[in-house]
Amino acid sequence: MLRAGSVVPCMACRNLLPSRMGVKFRIPLQKLHPLSRAIHHRYTANNNPQRSPHCSAARHYTSLSRLPIRPPKSRSGGHGYQQHRTFWVVSLASRLLKLRYILLGSAVGGGYTAKKTYDEWKDMFPDMSQYTWIVPDFVRELSENIDLDKFASALPEMEEIAKLLPDMEKIGENFTFLKSLLSSETTGDSALRAPDIPPASAARSDSSDKHFKKSSDKEKVDQLQEELVRTQMKYQRMLERLEKENKELRKVVLQKDDKGIHQRKVKKSLIDMYSEVLDILSDYDSNYNTQDHLPRVVVVGDQSAGKTSVLEMIAQARIFPRGSGEMMTRSPVKVTLSEGPHHVAMFKDSTREFDLGKEEDLAALRHEIEIRMRKSVKDGQTVSPETISLSVKGPGIQRMVLVDLPGVISTVTTGMAADTKETIFSISKAYMQNPNAIILCIQDGSVDAERSIVTDLVSQMDPQGKRTIFVLTKVDLAEKNMASPNRIQEIVEGKLFPMKALGYFAVVTGRGSVNESIDSIKDYEEDFFQNSRLLREGMLKAHQVTTKNLSLAVSDCFWKMVRESVEQQADAFKASRFNLETEWKNNYPRLRELDRNELFEKAKNEILDEVISLSQVTPNHWESILQKKLWERVSTHVIENIYLPAAQTMNSGTFNTTVDIKLKQWTDKQLPHKALEVAWETLQEEFARFIAEYKGKDQDDIFDKLKEAVKDESIKRHKWNERAMDSLRVIQHNALEDRSITDKSQWDAAIQFMEETLQSRLKDTDSVIADMVGPDWKQRWLRWQNRTAEQHIRNETKNELERLLKVNEDHTAYLANDEVTTVRKNLEARGVEVDPVLIKDTWHQLYRRHFLQKSLLHCNLCRRGFYYYQRHFVDSELECNDVVLFWRIQRMLAITANTLRQQLTNTEVRRLEKNVKEVLEDFGEDTGKKVQLITGRRVQLAEDLKKVREIQEKLEAFIEALHKEK
Repeated sequence: MLRAGSVVPCMACRNLLPSRMGVKFRIPLQKLHPLSRAIHHRYTANNNPQRSPHCSAARHYTSLSRLPIRPPKSRSGGHGYQQHRTFWVVSLASRLLKLRYILLGSAVGGGYTAKKTYDEWKDMFPDMSQYTWIVPDFVRELSENIDLDKFASALPEMEEIAKLLPDMEKIGENFTFLKSLLSSETTGDSALRAPDIPPASAARSDSSDKHFKKSSDKEKVDQLQEELVRTQMKYQRMLERLEKENKELRKVVLQKDDKGIHQRKVKKSLIDMYSEVLDILSDYDSNYNTQDHLPRVVVVGDQSAGKTSVLEMIAQARIFPRGSGEMMTRSPVKVTLSEGPHHVAMFKDSTREFDLGKEEDLAALRHEIEIRMRKSVKDGQTVSPETISLSVKGPGIQRMVLVDLPGVISTVTTGMAADTKETIFSISKAYMQNPNAIILCIQDGSVDAERSIVTDLVSQMDPQGKRTIFVLTKVDLAEKNMASPNRIQEIVEGKLFPMKALGYFAVVTGRGSVNESIDSIKDYEEDFFQNSRLLREGMLKAHQVTTKNLSLAVSDCFWKMVRESVEQQADAFKASRFNLETEWKNNYPRLRELDRNELFEKAKNEILDEVISLSQVTPNHWESILQKKLWERVSTHVIENIYLPAAQTMNSGTFNTTVDIKLKQWTDKQLPHKALEVAWETLQEEFARFIAEYKGKDQDDIFDKLKEAVKDESIKRHKWNERAMDSLRVIQHNALEDRSITDKSQWDAAIQFMEETLQSRLKDTDSVIADMVGPDWKQRWLRWQNRTAEQHIRNETKNELERLLKVNEDHTAYLANDEVTTVRKNLEARGVEVDPVLIKDTWHQLYRRHFLQKSLLHCNLCRRGFYYYQRHFVDSELECNDVVLFWRIQRMLAITANTLRQQLTNTEVRRLEKNVKEVLEDFGEDTGKKVQLITGRRVQLAEDLKKVREIQEKLEAFIEALHKEK
């Protein structure tokens, strides 16, 4: 509700309303503001230049416009009380005529105003010629087949409408007659003059006339007020209907036609083009100090001041997660607002559209935003500088880009990181220090102004207030709780806080309920300001209230800033592009400008080629490698745990029995596992070998880290098929069970295998003994080397044990206790103190060498023993069961290598190739991984060049579209 002040804006209103008399009516404020601009008094400034502040507020609410100025009533003529003496019939007639005149003027003025407002809105419509491609073809055919001129001719003409209006000439004649009556009454006409009465009676009559006149005036003013309200509401409903039709028309224009949308390329909107530039800039890390100075609206405020609620009111949807007193905004959220036929939201990196008209989609959107915020926060932190990009489209939404920042706090509470307060300040300063950023400073009106933190921060970033808009939230609570409402007036007039601002706004963002809808909040805000004494008494102006007026003001300021600064930013990036291209030409003149993604694709193809090369390895190569590596892995066990114990037996039957038992145990427990380990290691080594060989073929060393990481991760993920172990165990057991050597070549191969193995073991044993006893006399004389005390003792012990072996060449593998005592006493007699353990260790190596030497001699004797083998060594002193053992081992190695080779080529190589592809796909989706593995100045320079070119091109396209829109 609004009350006119003591000074009425125009002469028509001055004659209409008595002094000090208020006019009260209810008008929806959000709808009233554009109307008040259209129908305000155009000659008020000339008639009353010294207008009071209360009058300015009332001016927006009157529906009168261009009323004829009534000349002031003449007070000349008559003496004393005769000036007030009028016949009551004449007085009543004059007042009824005045009321009729007022109603008539209101009707005429209101109709004119509605027509003018409609014409102004019609002029605001965009040029529909560029949107003709959206209109389906059948609409054009419809307009061709239907004669619209017939409909126009059927409409009534203006002359017919004018006939419905009252006859202004008759009204003028009536007023002329009334004026003559009044003039004759004031000049002393005897017919209308009352008889003389005494002075006392005249005084009483005068006072009664004044009282009657006062009461009748009050009643008529009340009636007039009701008529004005009805007239105003009539035209208000008309404006609402026109606005609704305008909104529906724009929705139809923006609606996508199902037939033509797939045939025509839809152009991006201006705000979407601008938002894409900001998204690229948010990921751009320039080394040439090309700072991002493009405008955006930065929403800052203390925690729980209502930042998110204001942003939701502007976006017309409750899209953000909410909490009671806790920090919900943990990272910057960039919201791109634009107009569209449907109210939807979408993330920058997703194709899913959230229908903001459905509660389940709204809940899913809030949940997704909360998940993204928590993912962006690193371990041990509370807030993150990583930006979440979101676009919101809908009918009637103002186009702009807003960034919602985490709320400023004064104290770090339990559960927060220690540096949370400083991190929030640094994030806010980083956005506000942009000289073209519009700062939307949100202040909680329900708390004391002295508790504000954000106002000091904003005043530091924008001391002159050239790009700051101040918003006071929760005004309903402020009006209810504040003892002095003038304090709110001081805040919105910029007199209380030290900061300066372009404009000040007061809004109400609901009653504080989480489940409150946007429409209910709007209704509550509208009702509050209609009944608020802040607006009624002129403390707030109509254009300073409601979030709709705030949204319009912010959008206007945003686009003004964009038009003033975007070309300057385009020139800055053009200069940066020149510098980057010059550096590339000077440092890498013969290389293509491949960015990180292109280099990754190139490396990916090379790695896949190397994996495919594994399938081209010949079977013989696989088997030879597997057989060699497997024997290296199991040879120690075969010699130490199978051959040597069995060779200590006294006859061939015991030898074969011992060998069979130990081979069975070995096959059941260890051999299959060892074989699979060897196969897996062989596959890894071959894979690494191919990568190393490929590296020598003019390969770019920029891929080394990536290839090594892919190899390690692929091997880590690869799991050998364990089901093949059971079948491998059966194959190995069957191979070791076979003792039938079919031809002489196999026999000779077994002897050669045995001889090579024994010679290798003998060489290792000689090396161990040499290390035990130290250098011999030749090394001592030629290389000037000496033995240590321990080596001297071992050498004496070795000599004593060698004499024992010469005496008994068929000695067993172990020394008896009495033999150990004899050796120790013999050494003590020569002055050598020795420990029994040392004697046994030395004996083990000496007997091992003695046994291997005897086995080699026996191996040479068995070269001609194939004939005796075929006769099962009947009537022969030669027994070559050890040769048969080595043949069985050799055959098992060959069969195992063949089996593993088949599994490698048929299964494991393909699985490894699949793992490599999966690893490459995972690395390709992980931007951080690519940045970590593909590094160097060349890569960074190519990345900067790509982004600078992209930014420049998009800026130029945006500037071109911006000029076309002008």
